[in-house]
Amino acid sequence: MTDLPKSLVLVGAGKMGGAMLRGWLALGLAPESVAVLDPWAGDDLRQLCAETGVRLNPPPRSCAGPEILVLAIKPQSLDDAAPALAPLVGPGTLILSIMAGKTIADIAGRLPAARAIVRTMPNTPAAVGRGITGAAPSPSVTPGQRAAADALLSAIGQVVWVENESLIDAVTAVSGSGPAYVFHLVECLAAAGEAVGLPAETAMRLARATVEGSGELLYRDAATPAAQLRKNVTSPGGTTAAALDVLMAPDGLAPLMARAIAAAKRRAAELSG
Repeated sequence: MTDLPKSLVLVGAGKMGGAMLRGWLALGLAPESVAVLDPWAGDDLRQLCAETGVRLNPPPRSCAGPEILVLAIKPQSLDDAAPALAPLVGPGTLILSIMAGKTIADIAGRLPAARAIVRTMPNTPAAVGRGITGAAPSPSVTPGQRAAADALLSAIGQVVWVENESLIDAVTAVSGSGPAYVFHLVECLAAAGEAVGLPAETAMRLARATVEGSGELLYRDAATPAAQLRKNVTSPGGTTAAALDVLMAPDGLAPLMARAIAAAKRRAAELSG
């Protein structure tokens, strides 16, 4: 792809960083153009780098001035890492951050040469290429840099751009934390199945498969609104309608989810400072 960078430094290659790296290589990013800085590299990462030719922990001097510097470290590690990273930032370097809670101002304050910064919030389905990432650019990000960031983020799923960085907190509340809500739904569905007499293993198998299949249907039938998909499986006066009367009551799922999202957004704002 033409938007892929000619030089990239990935700082931190844990679960999310590693998933991104594999996605980039699958897209066609030249391995020799990539350097990974991770002093705690695991065996899987070492093997991947050895097999592909990606440089692992080369001398920092050889990494200076990349087109893109990806920050995939834990947010609490930024202060310690910043002195070593700051000299790597060149005048044309785009900073792409997946650090939760670290604002564009936080990053600019610790990497003084940084001008173009994209703050993102991916989610854990990125590990299987089905994530969605919210992204917010700083004013200095050029159209070309935005296209390059979009190409890299698209390697792990869909990308949604927001022009106001403050909306990243809302993105965090909906999609960043969202997989946990879905997993909890599976737990609750299985527990409810047990309560009406199903063996625990059977209830969990039914719950997991139902959510897996429903998600796949949403994915494959993207043109059909979720509300219509719901209506498609709801016969008037039937069993689904009886359950939805409970879930869609004034004190049902919608207000509960609204409170949950609001709580997550408030906490994201607190963590962002």
